[in-house]
Amino acid sequence: MTEFSVARLRDRGVAAVPFDQFVVKVHSRCNLACRYCYMYFAADGGWRRQPVTASPEVLERAARRIAEHAAAHRLPAVSVVLHGGEPLLAGTATLAGFVARIRELVPAGCAVHAAVQTNGTLLTAARLRELAAARIGVGLSLDGGLAEHNAQRADHAGRPAWPAIRRAAALLAGPYRHTYGGVLCVVDPASDPEQVYRSLLDLDPPALNFLLPHANWSNPPPPGRYGDWLATVFDLWWDAGRRRTRIRLFQEAIALLLGAPAATESLGLRPVTAVVIETDGAIEQMDALKTAYEGAAATGLDIHRHPLDAALDHPGVAARQAGLAALSATCRACPLATVCGGGNYAHRYRAGEGFHHPSVYCADLQRLLHHIAHRVATATVVSA
Repeated sequence: MTEFSVARLRDRGVAAVPFDQFVVKVHSRCNLACRYCYMYFAADGGWRRQPVTASPEVLERAARRIAEHAAAHRLPAVSVVLHGGEPLLAGTATLAGFVARIRELVPAGCAVHAAVQTNGTLLTAARLRELAAARIGVGLSLDGGLAEHNAQRADHAGRPAWPAIRRAAALLAGPYRHTYGGVLCVVDPASDPEQVYRSLLDLDPPALNFLLPHANWSNPPPPGRYGDWLATVFDLWWDAGRRRTRIRLFQEAIALLLGAPAATESLGLRPVTAVVIETDGAIEQMDALKTAYEGAAATGLDIHRHPLDAALDHPGVAARQAGLAALSATCRACPLATVCGGGNYAHRYRAGEGFHHPSVYCADLQRLLHHIAHRVATATVVSA
């Protein structure tokens, strides 16, 4: 999407949608060295130029910018995701203080939903007490619920991360369940989907989400039948007599197939309303874009000089809020367009041609969505 097309959108009365999710990078490094990590082994090496931690001044400015944006758009609620790197390296006191400051500054009546997304290795009962007291939810990023699933998750000395992750999951499933936001798991098509799914259920998460590995047409994903993998997990979840957890990808797909205005980052056409604040205060688009090319997520804006509103007219942000207009002709002609939404924006990239393509996972998304549609339709007919 070009600058001219952004202007055309505005001329046609297509207004920008305010941000309501703020991903704040409180620490730019990680205590693990997972070789597949999209942050540290992707096309964009900008993390090397970022301060290790967000300074008190950056956090104060970020809190003020978030509150300013909430006030300007009369937002009833905002979501603040504390991210990294590994955000717990910044210290739970810093995280709690930052969230408290946002709650002090937002207008009366604006709820602040805060969460930290962590690899779990630094979670202890004491840290969970601090997070719970600060009303900060905790999301775990895992590769599965068994040691062998997490073999690539090791620290910089090569020591396995799984023992610490398992302890964290046990604490979250037990005495700190009220802070347990859920588990994110990236699909590995070489793994057994049933084993992975059942092992994750053993961690008793209130919610799961499965993500496709970040890849694009110039840097394709590892070979595999991702759609079949997800369809297998869907059947296990759908056919359970009692569903033990929510799975956002599946729930949103069902909603979209039934015509509800749902969306995830990988499905649907609802405008993306998330923005990133880096440790130096730079305002950026979502991290997945860093897998495309150096500087793909950059906006040239920062919280020291610019309000968050300034990012709403950035071409990349506008493209992710433009719905069908941002999709390729192939996607617009597809009967699944309003459900798939073209897939994750980062997965559409091809070097030299930009993002105006179907997702590199197009066939897998079609496989999954057709499968879910069939299962839902069959269940509806039977129940009728």
